[in-house]
Amino acid sequence: MGRFLAGVVSALLLTTAGLFWWRSSSAADIAPVPAPRAAALAEELPPLADPPAASEKTREEKRFSRYDRDKDGAVGREEYLLSRRKAFAKLDTNSDGRLSFEEYTVKTAAKYVAADADRSGALTPIEFARTRVVRKAKPKPNCPPAAAPADDE
Repeated sequence: MGRFLAGVVSALLLTTAGLFWWRSSSAADIAPVPAPRAAALAEELPPLADPPAASEKTREEKRFSRYDRDKDGAVGREEYLLSRRKAFAKLDTNSDGRLSFEEYTVKTAAKYVAADADRSGALTPIEFARTRVVRKAKPKPNCPPAAAPADDE
């Protein structure tokens, strides 16, 4: 048992020594990259515009302001339901004050007809894939690319 433990300890010590030796030799092989000159970087990059000023209103204050049409500092029932009334009026195509199932599903029915390319009355898996909801991707930050270091040699 003693020989086994001695073998394990010596293997660990040799592995650790090899790791340190490998790291020291690989670090010596790589020459340090000279830092780019500040003057060269200043010439390559366009001047930055001032960032937009932040609004003092919070998101909820903006939402409240959109609902408060008469700007009296309070949102009444009619102001609160106005957006729903507009959405209902868009769907109520015959303006009878009632929303039939056909009026309610007109957008979805049009999407189905557009997806049914072979006009068979049924969607194949490929046609059904055309009806998926396409989500907008989050905008990526617009950062300028890193400047390549200049060779002075």
